Amino acid sequence: DTHAVTDAIVEELSTEVGKSEAKEIKVACIGPAGENLARIACIINDKSRAAGRGGHGAVWGSKKVKAIAVYGKEKPKIANQEKFTEVAKEAMKKVRESPVTSEALPKYGTAVLVNIINNAGIYPTRNFRTGFFPEAGATSGETIAATILDWEEQKKEICWGCPIGCARYSRISKPPFTGEGGGPEYETVWSFGAQTGTSDLAAVSKAHFLTNELGLDAISMGHVIGTLMELVELGKVPKDLLRGLKVEWGNGETLVELVWRTAYRSGIGCDLAEGAKRLAEKYGAPELAMVVRGQELPAYDPRGAQGHGLAYATSNRGGCHLRAYLISPEILGVPKLVDRFETKGKGPLVKHFQDVFAVVDSLVVCKFDTFALWTEDFTGFLNAIVGWDVTPKEVETIGERIYNAERVFNILSFGDGEEYDTLPKRLLEEPMPEGPVKGHVVRLGEMLKEYYEVRGWVKGRPTRAKLEELGLKWLADRLEEEGLLPS
Repeated sequence: DTHAVTDAIVEELSTEVGKSEAKEIKVACIGPAGENLARIACIINDKSRAAGRGGHGAVWGSKKVKAIAVYGKEKPKIANQEKFTEVAKEAMKKVRESPVTSEALPKYGTAVLVNIINNAGIYPTRNFRTGFFPEAGATSGETIAATILDWEEQKKEICWGCPIGCARYSRISKPPFTGEGGGPEYETVWSFGAQTGTSDLAAVSKAHFLTNELGLDAISMGHVIGTLMELVELGKVPKDLLRGLKVEWGNGETLVELVWRTAYRSGIGCDLAEGAKRLAEKYGAPELAMVVRGQELPAYDPRGAQGHGLAYATSNRGGCHLRAYLISPEILGVPKLVDRFETKGKGPLVKHFQDVFAVVDSLVVCKFDTFALWTEDFTGFLNAIVGWDVTPKEVETIGERIYNAERVFNILSFGDGEEYDTLPKRLLEEPMPEGPVKGHVVRLGEMLKEYYEVRGWVKGRPTRAKLEELGLKWLADRLEEEGLLPS
């Protein structure tokens, strides 16, 4: 698995660099899931960090790449050290003043969101049938901190130099789920918890640990198990294919076993390895796949966060909460609270978040910093490090250029456009059955028109005028050559 491979590589290379330098050796590798070309396989580094979503692990597996190790101590050159120190001090001040980055995340980790999102009525439960999980508290950040968290090991798990320190390290002593490792995180206690109707923290944590060891995307893994559970409940999957497994909501032992079977493509695990879309289609219920552009949705039901629904639908990489985290203004009130049920104005807001987040990703900055920092701060860092003299507006335009280039890549790859800018039927047509979001659906049509207008797109595709405005004439020419440029 990824842990054994990492240890073996570090041990072997430490003979070359010296035992005292072994900690400087970093390894990224795939597990059995990637070797077996599971479409939901990912790349793991430092044993518990994942380049998740999108099946990168399967790409490595297809190329017979098991691991890449790097070693180095050289620090990057900074164009203006004095300016950098000044910007860093101001940024640190903001991080320490934000209740999210100075209190909530350091104390309870990402799972601090469990009770917040559940109480808001948008915690997807049993494959997005509802947005409230009565037993959510059993797997919350508060419960994790009070029961399974190893505070000493947790200090070692924190990213180097991080001023927030949200990382967790937990130990489970309850058979048959004994184990330990980094996490669990918000998205994984949701995917293996509410999504599958499981409230046993030990089972949920064990499933989380296994995804790291076997090299599986934890969001997609738990999500697709929830899809299977609904398919089985509705009688869509022949019992003989389950090989004696009791596939039912809340069954922790089955949950863990299905993770194993997926990584090794054993029995029904072979179908799970294909992802929720293909699984639901194979068993005659494509409407049960809670996906966008084929990728499984994460831990927020957009029926109670309209802007977040638009962000899901227009995400260039499919079901993703990190292309534009509208939960921040719609639920958490950061930087300021907006009406989560309102659709007007969400087009420009989503575009703004998408463009800024494209810059943040390009700078390789953790998204959690955006709870305290924004475009002005990142512009300051960029100018100091690279030696540029750009304005926040120019930086945001860079983000817009990135987002448009991504969309063009999608169009050329699979014909992306308006038909893909959508959500699962359940979220558009089935009103939330209970809680504070009862009766609501995502009113996507009301937001898409506004979004396309502010983007300068026609039916989900950038126009020549927009691409040329962004200095991307060559991409407009390429679309025109393929007959894909909107008129």
